[in-house]
This record gives sequence, structure tokens and C-alpha cells, in this order.
Amino acid sequence: MSDLVDLLREGLPEAAVVTDPEVTAAYRQDMAGFCASGNPAVLVFPDTVDQVRHVMRTATALRVPVVPQGARTGLSGAANAVDGCILLSLVRMNRILEIDPVNRIAVVEPGVVNAALSQAVGVHGLTYPPDPSSWESCTIGGNIGTASGGLCCVKYGTTSEYVLGLDVVLADGELLRTGRRTAKGVAGYDLTRLLVGSEGSLGIVVGATLALRPSPPPQLALAAEFPSTAAACAAVCAVMEAGFTPSLMELMDTVSVRAVNSLAQMGLPDSTAALLLIAFDTLDPVADLAAAGEICTAYGATEVVPAADSAESELLLQARRLSLTAMDTLGTTMVDDVAVPRSELAAMIDGVAAIAEQFDLTIGVVAHAGDGNTHPVVVFDASDPEETARARESFDAIMALGLELGGTITGEHGVGLLKREWLAREIGPVGVALQRRIKAAFDPLGLLNPGKVF
Repeated sequence: MSDLVDLLREGLPEAAVVTDPEVTAAYRQDMAGFCASGNPAVLVFPDTVDQVRHVMRTATALRVPVVPQGARTGLSGAANAVDGCILLSLVRMNRILEIDPVNRIAVVEPGVVNAALSQAVGVHGLTYPPDPSSWESCTIGGNIGTASGGLCCVKYGTTSEYVLGLDVVLADGELLRTGRRTAKGVAGYDLTRLLVGSEGSLGIVVGATLALRPSPPPQLALAAEFPSTAAACAAVCAVMEAGFTPSLMELMDTVSVRAVNSLAQMGLPDSTAALLLIAFDTLDPVADLAAAGEICTAYGATEVVPAADSAESELLLQARRLSLTAMDTLGTTMVDDVAVPRSELAAMIDGVAAIAEQFDLTIGVVAHAGDGNTHPVVVFDASDPEETARARESFDAIMALGLELGGTITGEHGVGLLKREWLAREIGPVGVALQRRIKAAFDPLGLLNPGKVF
């Protein structure tokens, strides 16, 4: 321990190396439930690329595991400490290095907060579309680590589609540059895409070149109430089949709706089985909303409420933004992340309701309905071992249901600690073996975020 700390301090400011156990304990884990965390040996806060390289050279020399961290808003345990590790927090590397309106790119460090980047590029009439729910606090490095999504994915896609190039410190301290600044480029293997979503298991992202888009017009939203999830999901499919491209299409089941009503008294009827929110940021959002509203009515919506302006749109969307907070008021929560084909969305949500009944638990579902990404939220009493065990079993049942419906165990939260076993089931032994060989090529000593993903 003393050798490790002494060597780290040779290349880092003294204040950037923290050994106080009360402080390091506060950084042991992210926001995932059911995930163990170990006791770190030391916590470091580098603020330059050279300092990160020094950390990795030290870790390699002493064979010490390294767990990289951003804002720790993740929901898979990917940022959780392992015993004796160096916790490598990148939050102080938070500079926006370049905004290039001509080429529509931004070059940033990993600790830049998603909302701060959005604000900075907005001055130039540009936007960085990926918008995780935690966008006001999560960092770009963390977004890259888990290939984050968000509410706008139905139209604009996920983080992986906006990362053009990366600066990455490898396990031995070498600096790798991948990708490009150009709009196109196919030189060699696409290491950038490989690293996006690798959860810090292949290298430490210390810089990113990101694609930007012109800022869209303000979006307008509608809320449609349905008597069943099947009717709401049928309307989702019909809107997409009709050729529309909403900027947002979110769905809340009856459990989530009632929780939000209880928290914020939003006046939604308790009879609402599903609330569908649709938004457009097109040149004529009023016409698009009207057409989508007609489709909702045709598929059984009991009420369709379109917003007249952006302010009303935000009020309508407030229910969705409050959903996880509202579920948290019901007890300890475990947030799941299963994506299925859009056509199987109703089967997924109704299947989760059946699982809730089977295990005698409260489970609410919110979904990025436009791309089939569901977030079942399991509520349980963490002080009750038997109920906690049932919650864990329900989580596994939800995973299994998603795979049965042709889906994936994670649409945007990543694998981390939480879903290692399920990753193996999804990709099979050949896939696991190949991915392990890739991991070994980047990190032969197995020092980077050990125990995560596999």
C-alpha cells in the first residue's frame, strides 16, 4: 500500500491521491442494486492525460487493478470498486477542448458533463443528441463507457453513433488514438466502436471527438391515455409503420402512472393502464401530432392531449421525467434495462406484470417505446431478506423474458457486475471466448475493471 501511494504521488499532485477510508468508501459504487463493491486501496483524481498514463504505468508495475469512474450514475455496477484497486476518477478532466461548427465536431475530456456540452454547443446552433436520463450529472466518459442512450434514441440514436474518435490510455500506459475527425473513414478495424460500450475494460478514455448535429426546432408533445398496454403498444407500432419519426416516444404502465400521481398529483386517472407520450421536432410538429393523435384514437386511446407550445410539452413530459423518482418513494428499487423488438413491446410489459404477480412484488415499467427499450423497476423492502431474494428472482425472470422475446439484456445501461451471467447466455460460449481474447489483447494482465462484463 505504501509503495503504491508513494509511486502514484511521484506523478500526481498530493491532493489528487486520496487514502482516507471515509472518502474512498463514498466512491466505492455506482447506483446499481444487487452489486457488491470491494475496498479500494486508493482513490486518484488525475487532471491530465500524462497523469492517467502515470497511474496505469504504476498499476502495471505493481500489478494493481484499476477501476475507472465518471459521475457514478450508472446502473450496472460497472464503476464498483474491487478489493485493493486504484479507483481512477476522471471527473476533474472536464474541459471542452474544441467546438468546430464547420465540421460539426466537439473534442472533449471524459469528465465533461453531458448537459454542459449540450449548453456549450447550443450557442453555435448545434446539439449533441444523446440524452441519458441523468444527462444533467452524467459524464461523457461514462456515456461512452456504457454506450448510453436516452429519450431521443428513437430518432437520433445512441452514443456509439456520435463518437468519431477516442484518445485511450491502455493498461500499460501507452496512448492509443482511434477514429477520425472526418465525416467518413473506414481505415482499418473500427476500434472506436469496439471501445464504446466496453465499460473501461479495454482502456481508459481520456479524450473524445464527437459528432454534432444542427439544433432541431422545439419539440411538441402529446399524451395519450390507453385502457391497456396492448392498445398503447399497438398504437406505437402503427405510428412507426405509418412512416413517422418522433423525436420521443415514451410509455408508462399503470404502476408508474399511479406512482407519479401519488408523488406529484398530476391528475392522471387511476384507470389509465398505459400513458403514451409522443413528441415531434419536425418543421410542422402540429400536423404530425394531429396525425399521431388520430392513430392513437383509432387504437383505443380514451383521451389524447396535444400540447400547444413547448412549455405545455414540458409539462406533459414531466410525468415521464418523474417516474423513477416516484418509484423510489415506494421502497428500494432495482432498475432493469431490457430491449425487445418494437413488435414485442406489449408482450414484454404484460409479461413483467405477470412476473410481478408471480413474485408478489410491485414492478413498474417505463419504456423508450419507440425503440423497444423497457425499464422495469422492481420495488422491494431491502430490510426483508426473503423479499429481497424474490426481487432478485424477479429480475432474472425479466432477463429471461427479454431473451425469449428476441431481445437483449441491456439496451443502454451496460453489463457491469449486474448482468455478467446473462451476457454469457445472450452471446453464447463462442461469443464469450472471442470477447475474452479481445480483452486479453488490450489488457493481458487483466488489470482494467476486473470482474466486469465477464
